[in-house]
Amino acid sequence: MDWTRGHTIGRGSSATVSAAKSIWCDEVFAVKSVELSESQLLQKEQKILSQLSSPYIVIYKGYDVTKEKDKLTFNLMMEYMSGGTISNAIRKQGGRINEQLIGCYAKQILLGLEYLHSRGIAHCDIKGQNILLGKTGAKIADFGCARWVDAAERDDGSAAGSIEQFGGTPMFMAPEVARGEEQGCPADIWALGCTIVEMATGRSPWTNMTNTASLLYLIAFSGESPEIPKFLSLQAKDFLYKCLRRDAKERWTAKELLRHPFLEESYSNSTINQDYATSSPTSILDQDIWNSVEESEKMNHSIQTVSSALQRVRELGSNSRESKCGWNDDQIWITVRSTIGQ
Repeated sequence: MDWTRGHTIGRGSSATVSAAKSIWCDEVFAVKSVELSESQLLQKEQKILSQLSSPYIVIYKGYDVTKEKDKLTFNLMMEYMSGGTISNAIRKQGGRINEQLIGCYAKQILLGLEYLHSRGIAHCDIKGQNILLGKTGAKIADFGCARWVDAAERDDGSAAGSIEQFGGTPMFMAPEVARGEEQGCPADIWALGCTIVEMATGRSPWTNMTNTASLLYLIAFSGESPEIPKFLSLQAKDFLYKCLRRDAKERWTAKELLRHPFLEESYSNSTINQDYATSSPTSILDQDIWNSVEESEKMNHSIQTVSSALQRVRELGSNSRESKCGWNDDQIWITVRSTIGQ
């Protein structure tokens, strides 16, 4: 497939996301790229994404290997979502999203999670920056941290019983993940709760926490949960209580949460298309697309499980780092011809 690379629309610690279009049909899509020699995580993401098909998961378009500037590059092609991320939408809407739209987005995210969990896959990095928006609403993206819940089902070559590696963004980690105990489907539900707090307040789920090691210790051992905004409706608060139970076994599943009255009322009265239309860019050259598209290594290095939970928190704190995402104003289009395609 011959395609044209446009300007950069997101950048993580190694991978870069660009707007792109096919030479033959002018189809617009997004391409996530990294040098082939450093593409292990992106290839893992490609393997998982290629097996998924849901209206609530960003669409997989294929992959190829190209030679650019004398370097081999691995490219993962995905659906182009012109509405940006939920985090970007929060900024556009004055620092918070109204409760009705939160319910609509929450239901779409949950429908995506229910699909993933039914396939035995945990996303492991749900947050506003990994939820993309389009004309139909929200879709889950960025599967760099995703993992098979049953180690025996993994297709990445790792054997069952090997040392587990956990990933994710510390601010959205569930207590059991911060302690190094397990990272499964319930952790996605906790992260969804944190994402709803993010949508409602425009802030991180844990305020006044600047030190990663202290944050992870707080999540792992304090017994606290993110503060639920007092201005939310009783139904919204109850929904969040179900998501943010510290005991993973007590957290509601995606299927159970989809029957919660908060979602039924919000979704039935949704005005998502109107909200989307007020802030949607009109072309891939608009400068406010995807303010931040992060890749799996941003703050979420895979960390080996250690015998001491406290030691794990210290290691997470010392190894975590913020990714630097920004705009690249270079508008030059580069014609790319694949050397290996699917």
